[in-house]
Amino acid sequence: MKIAIIGLGTIGRTILKNLSGEGHTVTIIDEDKEKIESLIEKYDVFGVVGNGACMDIQNEAGMKDTDLVIVLTGSDEQNILACLVAKKLGAKNTVARVRNPDYRRQVALMKEDLGIAMIVNPERETASEIFNLISLPSVAQIERFAKGRVSLVEIVVEEGSPLVGENLISLGQKLATKVLVCAVQRGDQVIIPSGTFMIEEGDKLHVTAEAKTLGDFLAEINLVKSPLKNVMIVGGGRIGYYLADALSKKKYEVKLIENNGAVAEELAEWLPRVTVVCGNGTQQELLLEEGIEGMDAFVALTDIDEENMIVSMFANKRNVRKTITQIKSDDLYGMLDELGINYTVSPKHIVAGRIISYIRALANSRGSNVLNLYHLVNNQVEALEFAAKKPETIYDRPLRELNIKPNCLIACIIRKNEVIIPNGNSEIKLGDNVVVVTTHKNFDDLTDVIN
Repeated sequence: MKIAIIGLGTIGRTILKNLSGEGHTVTIIDEDKEKIESLIEKYDVFGVVGNGACMDIQNEAGMKDTDLVIVLTGSDEQNILACLVAKKLGAKNTVARVRNPDYRRQVALMKEDLGIAMIVNPERETASEIFNLISLPSVAQIERFAKGRVSLVEIVVEEGSPLVGENLISLGQKLATKVLVCAVQRGDQVIIPSGTFMIEEGDKLHVTAEAKTLGDFLAEINLVKSPLKNVMIVGGGRIGYYLADALSKKKYEVKLIENNGAVAEELAEWLPRVTVVCGNGTQQELLLEEGIEGMDAFVALTDIDEENMIVSMFANKRNVRKTITQIKSDDLYGMLDELGINYTVSPKHIVAGRIISYIRALANSRGSNVLNLYHLVNNQVEALEFAAKKPETIYDRPLRELNIKPNCLIACIIRKNEVIIPNGNSEIKLGDNVVVVTTHKNFDDLTDVIN
């Protein structure tokens, strides 16, 4: 496909990195000449320096026959205008980042008139991700396939877990619920496990299960925990606001700490169900005074990664049941396990993942068989949902007879209304949807999984 990215901030660069090597023709537009030159040198892309909302700049970038325009500048107004200009010039689809809640509501009502196929709001979507983590206390991450019928969850194997010392064969024999452990992160190592793989304390397991039986599985391994009720949030930016608003509407007891006095006053007015505290949420004395030791969940959302890490470590030391940390820099992920930071969110990766999934869906309508794509384990693993929509020789044969590539696993087969957690005797049939987990990149078809 022909894709244009306007605005090369952290999200734009993350999307560009993910698109690299997928065979798309990509044009980038930004007003920063040095940034454009650097990215042209790093990736095989075309670049134009200038205002991406300007018709002359878009004409120079060849917007006329572009399949998808992704607009991610820092200005909502510029993003909406750039989408209008792109559609006027003949671009087929546009995606816009719109952060202002008032604009977002208006744009959602006027999407068709504006020619915008998809609106993304990094802060709102990050808050939604954190909300899901709080509502599922034992889960570190959750993705959904097959229109919500299949869940892929990340769980952390904690001290004393009944999973410690089990290999996957013995675990499968003991569990009444059918699940499949399809990827494991052990320190810096990423493993697509075989049946003899032995689970150790500290492992992060990525498990596929039928959505309606996920709770049964968590109960079997003693991971159904009492609901989290009291939540402390440090950082009253947009993410903190959206999260506090969503939690308070679901009857959580929320305490939000914000350092800026004027912002704290506004938050107190906007969030009548939330206790808003004006103060420095990175100070130990204030956290203790505001009752961190009685909290069920703690969320660190300051603009500084290192501050988020330090206060999260303090919350862990105070035995808060679930601590969630915003991390923006990819360079820090390698040290998080050593510091005991297990639950993290990254706005750029959340939004980039949504947009990449949309690109895959567009490509599917043009011949690709990828329906959904999710990145796991800090982007080291891909989970892809394929449509088995054309006849292949690999169908109607037991999986154990197929020469599946190393570091690839058939994680789930969806056949009409049936969800199949496969074993060696399972078969793929024409019309199925198939979830594959792999460390390989840029798979475009189910047959790519087979040697």
